[in-house]
Amino acid sequence: MSEPIKIDIWSDIACPWCYIGKRKFEAGSGEFEQNGEERAVEIEYHSFELSPDTPVDFDGSEIDFLAGHKGMQASQVTQMLERVTGIASSVGLDYDFDSLKHTNTVKAHELLHFAKTQGKQLELSERLFKAYFTEGRHIGRIADLADLAAEVGLDRAAAVTALQSEQFLSDVRADQSLAQEYGIQGVPFFVIDGRYGVSGAQDASTFAQVLEQVWTERADADGVAGSEQSGVHA
Repeated sequence: MSEPIKIDIWSDIACPWCYIGKRKFEAGSGEFEQNGEERAVEIEYHSFELSPDTPVDFDGSEIDFLAGHKGMQASQVTQMLERVTGIASSVGLDYDFDSLKHTNTVKAHELLHFAKTQGKQLELSERLFKAYFTEGRHIGRIADLADLAAEVGLDRAAAVTALQSEQFLSDVRADQSLAQEYGIQGVPFFVIDGRYGVSGAQDASTFAQVLEQVWTERADADGVAGSEQSGVHA
């Protein structure tokens, strides 16, 4: 049986395009996997902070934050958020920017690394995105994050200890350093099989096509290796 195709995804929980990209990738990888029984992907999330200077408790709305952070007029921000909300809806996500609590995401990234050690990173990633963009939950404070961790089956006390001790902060920084080495300047960013980079929330068909290309190239390489081992050469 062939090894799954490794997908390394750099994202930020506070990135609306990352959640949209997650859904589009899931659709694309699902399409790819349906083309053959052995087709599979293995996903790992990596840390990227879009606004590391954001306070844990921001006093204002998402419109206030973006207007100040990007230097845009409130009316422009409103139109932008309406557009993003519409695109999110097209992939089954019900964004609620009015309830969203803008916050610093470094602790959420630390928690994702903790979850990875427990085999729960994918479940926690989905839970954090949903909590932030659709439920108006706070994802910057330790107590709130620990509650969300418990909801996906992680030990709440262990999560609190990990976050308080900053046990996984070095892993967050390592991800960010690797992103710089790769030249990643925005998220979501998908590194497929360690060879191909796909930037942004592309259409599901784009992801399916890249995965199929990688799969075909693997099969071709295996065929060449098999021919060489048997002493048969073209």
